[in-house]
Amino acid sequence: MKSKVLLPVRSVVFILAFVLCALVTGKAVSDISNWWSIMASIINVLTIVMLVVIARRNGMTYKELINLKKGQTGVKHIGIIFLMVVVGTAGLYLAGFICYGVIPYSPPMIVAPIALVLAVINTLILPVTTALAEDGLYLGLGVNNIKNKYLAVILPAFFYALQHCFIPVLWNVRYMVYRFIMFLPLTIMFCIYYYKKRNPLPCMIAHVILDLATAVTILSMSAVPGLYEQLCNM
Repeated sequence: MKSKVLLPVRSVVFILAFVLCALVTGKAVSDISNWWSIMASIINVLTIVMLVVIARRNGMTYKELINLKKGQTGVKHIGIIFLMVVVGTAGLYLAGFICYGVIPYSPPMIVAPIALVLAVINTLILPVTTALAEDGLYLGLGVNNIKNKYLAVILPAFFYALQHCFIPVLWNVRYMVYRFIMFLPLTIMFCIYYYKKRNPLPCMIAHVILDLATAVTILSMSAVPGLYEQLCNM
């Protein structure tokens, strides 16, 4: 598998998706940033399909691609899952302080409201598909298929974090650096843990928890009129 070639694919697809949608709607990419979660779910599904096809062409299943095995994860892994969630949250604080001098800092458009019915549906879809797509690509296809032990962590972790610079796409360097720094500690932790243990489930569970928190926040903003405006005015 030419895994290193595929690691940047999600970054490229997100850029193309936002630029295309902006052209079709006649809006600037910044004006459609609130639709990032819907685009992410769609791209997640496409990524999962790609991973399944690649796995089949190499005589394996998606589970085998990412080394997902029954009984591999139990109560003893609760501590590492909790630590991953803490590291993921700490990245938010670190990036906000470095790039904006604010703790905590989070761009309001990340949780901007969308149509309520879509927000409800996406609360169920986004967290699970993101874990399956991203961990399948960067851990299963990335870490598993790079022979050098240092590059097996560095390359997937770098591109894992890099994709978030374009979710959503905003042509602002500070914002993109913020998004990269925000996710880099967690992606490094994911890749190191997976390289050592070859067990993706703790990473996937932590991933679902973090994305579920974001999806629920978007749902809240979509369900309660005026809540988002209050957030923007804080």
